[in-house]
Order: sequence, then C-alpha cells, then structure tokens
Amino acid sequence: MIHGSCLCGGVQYDYAGEFGTITVCHCSDCRKAQGTSTVVAAPVNAAQFRWRKGSELIAEYESSPGKKRAFCRRCGAPLYSRRDDAPEVLRLRMGTIDNAVDATPVAHIFTANVPAWAAMDDELPRYDGQEPGRG
Repeated sequence: MIHGSCLCGGVQYDYAGEFGTITVCHCSDCRKAQGTSTVVAAPVNAAQFRWRKGSELIAEYESSPGKKRAFCRRCGAPLYSRRDDAPEVLRLRMGTIDNAVDATPVAHIFTANVPAWAAMDDELPRYDGQEPGRG
C-alpha cells in the first residue's frame, strides 16, 4: 500500500495499485505549476486511489482545456493532474508519496523546453514531447 500526503498533512491518500510509466516532465506548464525545473509523475488507476483525509481541501485548476491540476488549498502542494477524457487515470505527483516505493522514472519528456539552468545528469531517454505510446 502506498501512502501519501500534501506538505501540511491536511490531505492524505492511499493507493493500492501499480504505477504506469514514470516520467520526468520538463514542459513549461509543469515548471510553472510545480515551481521547479521538473515534475516526476506516474499514471495511477483512480479506482484504486482513496482519500484518507482532507478531500475537501483539494482544489483543481484547469490549466488547459480538459486538463485539471489538483493541489491542497491550505499549503498549495501539487497532488495530481487528470484529463476529463480519461477519468480512470490520475497522474500522481511522486513527491507526495510518504513511504518507500520501488519505482524509478524511465524517461525525460518535453526536453525541448529545458531551460539552461536545469541540469539533466542521468542517462534516461529524452523526448522532445511526450514519450512514445502515451495517448
């Protein structure tokens, strides 16, 4: 079981499923939403995701048509993103996970947007846009 929370602890969740393809995103939207050079996210099955506490603290912002980014209203911590056309999937922000998990990113995406000050110091594959096969 995976346990996670926001910065203030007001929002807490459990996830009982597997991760999809974990990526490191460098798009300008993620940089602005996270306030850092990257976001590490993984698709998860929404049906296996459960809010343990604080679901009333979650706010969603529609950052582009049909795409919502969720965060805690109290501390501002980003939690997940989702698309209206894929309600069965949440793209979980891996930084919210509280317990140790055996999961690693497999690629950098939207690398055409990497600013000069953001280092990529690993050997993961790099894609100018989304990773191949992602719908």
